[in-house]
Amino acid sequence: MPGDAPLVYLDSGASAQKPRQVIDKIRECYETSYANVHRGVHTLGDRITIALEEARETVRQYLNAASTEEVIFTSGTTASINTVAYGWARKVLQPGDEILLSIQEHHANFVPWQQVAKWT
Repeated sequence: MPGDAPLVYLDSGASAQKPRQVIDKIRECYETSYANVHRGVHTLGDRITIALEEARETVRQYLNAASTEEVIFTSGTTASINTVAYGWARKVLQPGDEILLSIQEHHANFVPWQQVAKWT
C-alpha cells in the first residue's frame, strides 16, 4: 500500500470484503454441502436446506420479525431493490403518492423507482 497506510475499504455497497468466518463457511459449503435448496430429497439437499432455514431463523430473531416468512434472501442489493419496487411498491403505491430519492442514489436504485413512478 502507498505509504504503508492501513487499508480502509469503502465500496462495500458493491462488493464488501469478507470476514474470515464468511470465507471459511463458503469454502466449507462448496466442499461439503453444495446443492440446490428446497429442491432435492438427498443428503446434500437436506443439509443445505436446513442450513438456509437456520440462517433465516437467526435473521428473523435479529430483526424481531414475526415469522421466517418475512425474511427473504436475494442475490444482492439490486435484486432486493427490484423485488421491493416491482413487487411490493407497484401494488401499494397510489396515484399522487411520492417516491423520494436522493441525488446520490446508484443507478440500480434510481431506475426501478423511476419505472414504478410511471406506473402509479
